[in-house]
Amino acid sequence: MKKHAIIPIFIPHKGCPHTCVFCNQNAITSRTADVTPDDVRRIADEWLSTLEGRGLDEIELSFFGGSFTGIPLEQQSSFLAVAKEYKEAGRIDKIHLSTRPDYIDKEILDNLKAYGTDVIELGVQSFDPDVLRLSERGHSAEEVYRACDLIKSYGCFTLGIQLMIGLPGDTHDKCMESVCRTIDIDPQIARLYPTVIISGTKLCKMYEEGSYEPFSLEEMLRTTTDMYRKLTDAGINVIRVGLKASALINDSEDSRVVGDTYHPAFRQLVEGRIIRDKADELLAKYLKDHSGDDQILIAAGPGTFSSLIGHKAVNKQFFAEKYPQFRLIYREDPAINDTSIYISAFTDPYND
Repeated sequence: MKKHAIIPIFIPHKGCPHTCVFCNQNAITSRTADVTPDDVRRIADEWLSTLEGRGLDEIELSFFGGSFTGIPLEQQSSFLAVAKEYKEAGRIDKIHLSTRPDYIDKEILDNLKAYGTDVIELGVQSFDPDVLRLSERGHSAEEVYRACDLIKSYGCFTLGIQLMIGLPGDTHDKCMESVCRTIDIDPQIARLYPTVIISGTKLCKMYEEGSYEPFSLEEMLRTTTDMYRKLTDAGINVIRVGLKASALINDSEDSRVVGDTYHPAFRQLVEGRIIRDKADELLAKYLKDHSGDDQILIAAGPGTFSSLIGHKAVNKQFFAEKYPQFRLIYREDPAINDTSIYISAFTDPYND
């Protein structure tokens, strides 16, 4: 059973002066009516009608859709007051929001603290100065450090960092450097977003003119996998990889995904690649001493088994092509820890 739930409140930020090359702000704001505190209350009640009583460990009310702390302070307070009301009543556990690094200062954080805000995520995207400039982010890496230091100094906020992969000027090495900088800051959570080209953006125009070439799917997968692995090894919880389909404004010609830049199951691809690499390493070691076995069992725990098989069985196909001389038998074994894989000679007495 899912133990954590999010009540999403989409707050469009019409006043943001920074139109990044990947953002179709006009499409977003033209399709989203202004949200009021009454709307926040209505949305919260609708979600809670199905969430309460299900034994969930945690329910968060999360403000998405723009740079929350960039809207006027009075308006922030009107939304946060509703969230605080639900938190104090015990109907939600946390208040969560996302914003830009350059929309963080002491006055803003004092206000967030007063209303019981728990989680602040910063849309950092990259620490590379050229990538930030070419993406027209409007802030520097130094502003990221300043904002993170200030947030952490309060001691009451969970800090999150969001990174994008494959922006203009980006490379695998630059993405890995951004991960290293993130680890140095030591946030509790992170998100990884492969760049998606949306029509109506400057990035789309750059793509059509040939001045921007997106990462191939394999390059995006390899880079994101390396980033994910390094972050998790450092103890940082990667809470999302890739955009949800519902987060994309793709219902019309002026706001659709362009090219082959979006995959609906990107996290599955990443987790599958990590398990594939681990299984491949174990297989190589096993076969050094067991080359005479013609049937080999690969077993994984319930939480790992689907990743072992891979999205649309891509990992099974990979191993079949790499080891055509062996018959590989896959088993889900509840006795195995979800992070472990077991490889042995196939001795199952039952029929395959």
